Amino acid sequence: MPNKQTLLIRQAKVVNEGQIKALDILVEGSFIAEIAPHIESSADTEIHAEGKILLPGLIDDQVHFREPGLTHKGSIETESRAAVAGGITTFFEMPNTNPQTTTWAEFENKIEIANQSSWANYGFKFGGTNDNLNEMLAVDPCRVPGIKLFLGSSTGNMLVDNPEVLRNIFSNTKLPISVHCEDEQTIRQNMATFTEKYGEEIPMSCHPQIRSEEACYQSSSTAVALAKETGARLHVFHLSTAKETELFESNPAVESKTITSEVCIHHLWFSDADYADKGSLIKWNPAVKTAQDRAGLWEALNDDRIDIIATDHAPHTIDEKMNPYLKAPSGGPMVQHALSVLLECHLQGKISIEKIVQKMAHNPAKLFDIDRRGFVREGYYADLVLVDMDAPYTVSKDNILYKCGWSPLEGQSFRSQVTHTIINGALVYNQGKFSNQKAAMPVTFTR
Repeated sequence: MPNKQTLLIRQAKVVNEGQIKALDILVEGSFIAEIAPHIESSADTEIHAEGKILLPGLIDDQVHFREPGLTHKGSIETESRAAVAGGITTFFEMPNTNPQTTTWAEFENKIEIANQSSWANYGFKFGGTNDNLNEMLAVDPCRVPGIKLFLGSSTGNMLVDNPEVLRNIFSNTKLPISVHCEDEQTIRQNMATFTEKYGEEIPMSCHPQIRSEEACYQSSSTAVALAKETGARLHVFHLSTAKETELFESNPAVESKTITSEVCIHHLWFSDADYADKGSLIKWNPAVKTAQDRAGLWEALNDDRIDIIATDHAPHTIDEKMNPYLKAPSGGPMVQHALSVLLECHLQGKISIEKIVQKMAHNPAKLFDIDRRGFVREGYYADLVLVDMDAPYTVSKDNILYKCGWSPLEGQSFRSQVTHTIINGALVYNQGKFSNQKAAMPVTFTR
């Protein structure tokens, strides 16, 4: 049913479009109706938000919610619920589920699952393979955020390793092409070297040497060169090395770029020094690399060579993760805690709150042509997040919402947390409690 309720947020410190101002925000139904220093009218629900900061709902352009086919790890319902508790109001889910989202029928199936179960607004990337170009070119650009290509190893047949096919995709689609860049041949050579040295007892700390800087840079630079040659709209996912950042233009106007990039929370927070303590819990692809790489990523993020921050949320069961190196899957859960990590980094002086909003709300909305989301503007969907900057908590199994039940951040204390999440005008998360009714919608795109 359409939301007909009114909501008034009073005197929040609104972070939007590079400014922070104390404002009232009136929400009518699903939309922001008025923004002003003071609003006289009343509403069905009022939130007195003095002292809290208000952000546009965060948009996570890369998650793996594991449905269909892998729901023992997570589901659209469980992981989107965790995302909402973390201030993420919109997500784009990746196509490497089972079955894969490489046909329109499977895309529609995911939409139907999300219609019934998602807590956050949703979109689904369409997966490219070596043999589905015609299906890829026939997708509805107003319903699909973009194309996802794996240029390094992935599940099933999703590795696109045919140069002619790759060129055809880059030359023929106008949609943003998001790519996972790791050179498969380099990784295989490195794996053979370390297997010869250690057998099946490869230390977890070798992961960034196997999935190395060279593997990442070779693949990223090839994709960037092809995009420049063909004019494709390229978005390079999860940069993990300082060297890769040299491939991108320092420009805050993401809408003027044809080649953009992203960094993930774990590459900004962890370094290879953490493998000793965390082991497989921080095994991701691409690998968490050196402290110098992490510093280079922060520099590129702040000077606008990197355009978006995402989570690459990818849960596995703890039993799966506890396997030895060769059998432990890559990926980990992050949507519930991403904003807490970034706000902690803000308090450490690494990034401004305005920059966090630019990278996790404004820029995803611009890059993917999202309809009326990602900003605090009159006439836009009321996707809003309130944060208390003085509300410390420690991540523990008692407060983790992921279906997998663990986090690589367990034991970590943060100084701030989300208190309210509003989606399409509905207060769905209120000081640790969820409403009885979901308000999520499929995201549409103005193309």
